[in-house]
Amino acid sequence: KKYEEWLSNINFSSSDQKFIIDTLYGCITHKKLLDVVVNIFYNHHGKKLFRVDRNLFIVVCYLAMFCLDDLGLEHFSRIIKSLDISKMHKLLHFYFCYLLIVVSKHSADVLILIIRWCNEIEVLLDQLAKKMGRGNLPKKSPRKNTKPREFDLTQPKARPLPAPEVIPQQDKPKPKPVPTTTHRSPKEPEILDDMKQRNRQKAFQILNEANSLQFRCANPQKSEKTQNVLSQILQSHDAELQFDKLYTSGSPATQKINSLPVRLNTTAILREGALYNRQLEEELQRLERLSQGASEPSAFLQWQKEMKEKDLQEELAELERRRLEGRISHEEAVLARERVLEHNHHKAQQTKEETAELMRKYAEKRLKEEKEMRELVQQVADGHKNSKAAKDKMQEIKQRIVKEVSEHSRELLSQALEEAQAELSRKMELIRQIRAFESVPLVRQKFVDDTESAGHDLLCEMSLAELRERLARLRESEQCELEDRRQRIFQEKQLKEQLLLEQLDNIALRKSLAEQAALRSQEEKRMRNELREAVSRDERVLTLQKTLEQKQQERQKRKTEKSSMKKNEQVLPLTVKTTLNKKQVLEEQHWQELERNLAQQIYGTLQPSSKKNGELYKNKK
Repeated sequence: KKYEEWLSNINFSSSDQKFIIDTLYGCITHKKLLDVVVNIFYNHHGKKLFRVDRNLFIVVCYLAMFCLDDLGLEHFSRIIKSLDISKMHKLLHFYFCYLLIVVSKHSADVLILIIRWCNEIEVLLDQLAKKMGRGNLPKKSPRKNTKPREFDLTQPKARPLPAPEVIPQQDKPKPKPVPTTTHRSPKEPEILDDMKQRNRQKAFQILNEANSLQFRCANPQKSEKTQNVLSQILQSHDAELQFDKLYTSGSPATQKINSLPVRLNTTAILREGALYNRQLEEELQRLERLSQGASEPSAFLQWQKEMKEKDLQEELAELERRRLEGRISHEEAVLARERVLEHNHHKAQQTKEETAELMRKYAEKRLKEEKEMRELVQQVADGHKNSKAAKDKMQEIKQRIVKEVSEHSRELLSQALEEAQAELSRKMELIRQIRAFESVPLVRQKFVDDTESAGHDLLCEMSLAELRERLARLRESEQCELEDRRQRIFQEKQLKEQLLLEQLDNIALRKSLAEQAALRSQEEKRMRNELREAVSRDERVLTLQKTLEQKQQERQKRKTEKSSMKKNEQVLPLTVKTTLNKKQVLEEQHWQELERNLAQQIYGTLQPSSKKNGELYKNKK
């Protein structure tokens, strides 16, 4: 907007204003590229140019790079000639000659533009060079002829204006004070803003309540108060239970009897010893509770352990699923990144191939043009054979003059080189002498007697010899303390090793006892299994069990029949009821005797089979 106001204040045409605005916008858009070109130009001619002209060089580079086709050579040369000739000659020579080598490695479009306008710009550079050779002569302005004027003697003087009448002064009225409401903002917008804020907060609160209590009528769940009461009841029940207490139900069976021994460190030995002591105390407490009539919670602990294992398995499965999903998403991201890289590589390869094809076509076109120019030169040379001899003679004369001048300059250069070499050798000799003086060491030794003090008359003053003696005694005392400490540490270490050995002996003893108990329990379990198998295989036992089951079924059937009969015979007299009760008691006694006899028979058959199995087990041992 500032530039537009400035342009509107200056009387420019609409086309000029449009050209200035487009140039400014283009310089801002391509600022990075233009900064690179101008920085290279300053690095090349930095000592001979001012930083004030940087914006001028940026504008000229923009016109030469992007607007040369639209402007044309005539308008462009007019702009260049209106500026400083030497600066513009340096800039154009740098841009169209030196920058051609740099840009050819990076941008093909700029290269094509530079090559297309190279011949026309060379003509412009020649014109600028000629002007620089003549120098900047000031333009002579045309002389203005004097124009005669008539005398103003015959003109009459103008009449003076009449004196103005005096206006009577009136008393100025006192200004009224400005009311306070004039510069104070009204309260209505503030009240409205407060009301809007309160209404917004109220709406948010109602929305949150609606979201939290949605579908409350159709919600089959219990109310919040009921859930709180239920949770309190469950917490009280859980507090009464003893989930986390440890109970030992004997040492578990193990299959790793022949495993290799593990080398334990001090912490592990002490920890295992404490564990065995704690287990021993818990076992004693359990036996004491059992002796007092407590129940064995092994079944409940087994159920609790199974439920915990089940929950742990579900949690591990969920963790594994999440881990696999994360791995899958990571692999998908890697594949997507590889696809993007391949696409970019393919696109870059395609652009490289296109640029190579354009360069090849341009080279072919250039070769064709050079061939045509060569043919044209050959035709012109054939037509000017007569002037060739004169040109050769002139060339020989020029070469002879150049040779003489070069020999003279070579002699002058050799003489100057000898003088510079002599001056350099003289300076090197002076530098060598200065370094030799600097390398001589200075004597800075000070002879001091170690047995004498400094003589400052202080109580703590002492000589170097006394200080060394005291330091030696202090070092000896520290050495003695260190030896005592080492001896004490060694004794503590021996006591600790003895304690560890005792703990290891106790641990080994308890492990051997546990292994023996496990072997015994395994052997007893195997014996019980063999007894069960032998009993289950015995035909007599099977027949007796079948008969017992038949009797029990028959008894149950008779009970059901009697109960039905009782319901039908509720009207009978008391005498009949008493007789029936007596009969029922007698029948029950009869059936109990039969069951007792069957149990004795089964026990009698089991005893010889168990004796046989025991003898077989002893023989196997």
